[in-house]
Amino acid sequence: MTEFLARLKQRKLVQWALAYLAGAWALLQVLEMASGSYGWPALVMRLAFGLAVLGFIVMLVLAWYHGERGMQKVSGTELLLIALVLAVGGVLVWRSGTQTPAADESTAVAPAESPVPAVPAKSIAVLPFENLSADKENEYFVAGMQDLILTKLAGIGDLKVISRTSTQQYVSRPENLKAIGRQLGVAKILEGSVQKSGNQVLVNVQLIDVGSDNHLWAESYERTLDNIFGVEGEVADKIASALHTTLSPAQGALLAAVPTTDKAAYDAFLRAEFHAGNFATSYDTGNMKAAIPLYREAIAEDPRFGLAWARLSTLESGLVWFGGGGLDLDQLRQEAEADAEEAVKLAPEAAATQLALGNFAYFVRNDYAAGLTAFDAVVASKPNDTDALAARAYALRRLGRFDEAIASLEKAFVLDPRNSRLAYTLGETCMMVERSPQAEEWFRRALAIDPRNSNAKNQNAHTIVHDSGDIPRALAGLDENDDDLKLTRITLLTYQRRYAEALALLEGIVDTPGNFGFRNPKALWQADILRLMGDTARARSVYERELPQIRKRLGVERGIRLAEIWQNVADCELALGHVAEGLDAVDRAQAIDDESVDRINGPGDTIGNAALYVRAGRSDLAMPLLAKALNTPGIGFYYSPVLLWIDPAWDAIRDDPRFQALLRKYEDRKPAIIPPAAASAADRNTHA
Repeated sequence: MTEFLARLKQRKLVQWALAYLAGAWALLQVLEMASGSYGWPALVMRLAFGLAVLGFIVMLVLAWYHGERGMQKVSGTELLLIALVLAVGGVLVWRSGTQTPAADESTAVAPAESPVPAVPAKSIAVLPFENLSADKENEYFVAGMQDLILTKLAGIGDLKVISRTSTQQYVSRPENLKAIGRQLGVAKILEGSVQKSGNQVLVNVQLIDVGSDNHLWAESYERTLDNIFGVEGEVADKIASALHTTLSPAQGALLAAVPTTDKAAYDAFLRAEFHAGNFATSYDTGNMKAAIPLYREAIAEDPRFGLAWARLSTLESGLVWFGGGGLDLDQLRQEAEADAEEAVKLAPEAAATQLALGNFAYFVRNDYAAGLTAFDAVVASKPNDTDALAARAYALRRLGRFDEAIASLEKAFVLDPRNSRLAYTLGETCMMVERSPQAEEWFRRALAIDPRNSNAKNQNAHTIVHDSGDIPRALAGLDENDDDLKLTRITLLTYQRRYAEALALLEGIVDTPGNFGFRNPKALWQADILRLMGDTARARSVYERELPQIRKRLGVERGIRLAEIWQNVADCELALGHVAEGLDAVDRAQAIDDESVDRINGPGDTIGNAALYVRAGRSDLAMPLLAKALNTPGIGFYYSPVLLWIDPAWDAIRDDPRFQALLRKYEDRKPAIIPPAAASAADRNTHA
């Protein structure tokens, strides 16, 4: 034993081991910090640790070998070999760290900490079809064929079918189907192509098993435009058979149903659907307006085209919600109702008809309970209909049933896992009930899917402020040159009383309906900031100019939207010194809010009305409304108790005993940093 220890000492193995362990420990610490900063997967650290252990063994062998030779240095050749090993290991670590684990992140139903669900065998994604036509303007036809097949498949309750919003992000015939299968959470993928030449149409489809990359079934359909009708049902039926899915009689009838046999009507319908699909991803009302005459052309060719009537009504109802896009709102409302009634006559049980009824109730009549009834009917017959699942969630939110809304959105996200807007909506809904950590996680998920999602960036900033009042951290995520992000920056700068910066930023934003809209015009933003700055003369000129235009909207809007217009009227009247007229407008706005069952806009509007009462010098009216709104579920999207210490709306009543009592009630929400101008007398004394 003594001789062995002597030989260890001679070879300096202990010194080599200690030196190596110290160096390896330092290296692992650096990698640990880098891993946290760059979000590397756990594999990186496991690989680095394994390389360190391997290196330790190599070091011991070299130390013994050179000790045996009576040398304690390594030759140049050996140094080169060691450097190569370390270089290769470093490259492996770096490549592992920089690879984005999109597949693992995107397949989870809930935020990242939730387990990834198992992939059911009867699950399928229909990838975008390849356009093999010489005329590339036939893109609408190709997209329409894919969408019609997808719609038929979604009617088979036994199948998990991924929504088009998620699948359209991929190219036709991608190389790595396994990765796509993991990202979408499916076992099967349908690829296809469409070639349209004159009156001839060739549709090729093939069903592929993701795990084995085997082709389970393939078929070609050579048709003319006169007999193309129903091919989508044939494809869906073949897929159902290949996946050993048993169809109920109702499902079999649904697959066999042909909405029209008129080729001109069919072509116009597919063109309209193409524009409507573009709106679903861009929210550009121009696409909605472009689709309307095409739907009407389809109906003119085939008046019994029930699906076209239903889709048209849904589009018109949505356009009402988005302000009409320059079209007459009253006419749009009447047409949406009449077209839905026609769809009921022609196809009363169709899912598209029920969606049209639900959308009319929701968007036009603001009857959320009736909308929910219609959406529930669709989900009962088509449990995989992501549009219906999302729509019922929207209705549930308006009715204050937020937990049910989140559950419905999560089901939709399983079927649409690459839909950034859906992930954002989940974050938005969590925000409504003040679940800030979950909201921030969903916003991060939305941005991982689509880094351009400005809504997610904006609401994530609001979530940070509503939760902690940390305005600098919220502003740090809004540093891009995007008009949507600039508007949120303006709000946060206003909270910091940096009015001149806010006004300068506002003046650089183009005044378009997409940026502002008639409910929140740019001129009122400017006037309100000028008023807060104390530049009453410039503010007054803007209020005087805008008031007549705003009053014109009173004859156009209805429901909760009308309350917002009355608030704008009150804003102008109070700024112009017309206190009686301003108070009347606030009273009218609050009366609408009191009657509304809307648990999203309602509480937010009530906060706004309270702020207007403060400006009118009626804190006695403001305080009950403020307390009521803060205690209403759903308020978290628009406001939080943290803002009581920050928002300039309350500067005039900071020393009011009733306001101080409200601050004491929410003392646990007090932010760490309070802008000096927002400090009450009590806060100033505390800071002193």
